[in-house]
Amino acid sequence: MSTTFQFRPVTAERLPDLVEFSQCHGKFRYCSCMRWRMTSSAFRRSTKEDRVAALEELVRAGTPVGILAYSRTEPVGWCSIAPRQTYAALERSRVLPRIDDTPVWSVVCLFVDRHFRRQGLTCRLLKAAIGYARDQGALGVEGYPVAPDAPSYTYMGSPETFRRVGFVDVTPVDQTRRVMRYNFLSGIGPAF
Repeated sequence: MSTTFQFRPVTAERLPDLVEFSQCHGKFRYCSCMRWRMTSSAFRRSTKEDRVAALEELVRAGTPVGILAYSRTEPVGWCSIAPRQTYAALERSRVLPRIDDTPVWSVVCLFVDRHFRRQGLTCRLLKAAIGYARDQGALGVEGYPVAPDAPSYTYMGSPETFRRVGFVDVTPVDQTRRVMRYNFLSGIGPAF
C-alpha cells in the first residue's frame, strides 16, 4: 500500500512542525540546515542550539527555508530550498560558484525519516520543492548532488534523484562539484 504524502512550505504557522521534525531527527537537528546558510566561520563557531535558533528565526522573519513532507499530520521529510543568495556559505563557495546570473533557488538538503525511505519520497519532495520555487517566482532551481558513496554532503541528494525529476547537468567543464539545474524558462522538466 502506497503512503499518501502532502508537502507544505515552512512558514511561521508551521514552525511547530519544523521543531517536531528537528526534535525527532538528531542528524537533521545537528546542522539544522545552516551549513550553507551561515558563513563557514560562523558555522564553526556556532553550537547546535545556535543553529536550531537561527533556522527558527529565519522562519519567523518570513525567509524561505524549505518544505516539509507529511504523512497524515506527521512531518516525515525535509527539503531545504531557498533563493541562492540566502545561503551565505554557498554564495562564497569556491567549489560551487555561481555558473551564471540566473536568479535560481538552491536545494542543499533532502532528509527523509528512516521509516519512510524507499517509497519515492525524496523524488516527490524534490518535485514539490520545484513547484514551490516556481510559485515564488524563481526562474530555475539548482541542486549540487554527490555520488551515493561520497564521504560528505550526502544529504545534498544523488545525481540520479535530480535526473529523475528533470534536472540537467550544467556543471562547467573545469569544476569538480556537480551542478544540476531545472530551468523554468526552457521548459525542462516535468509539468505540475
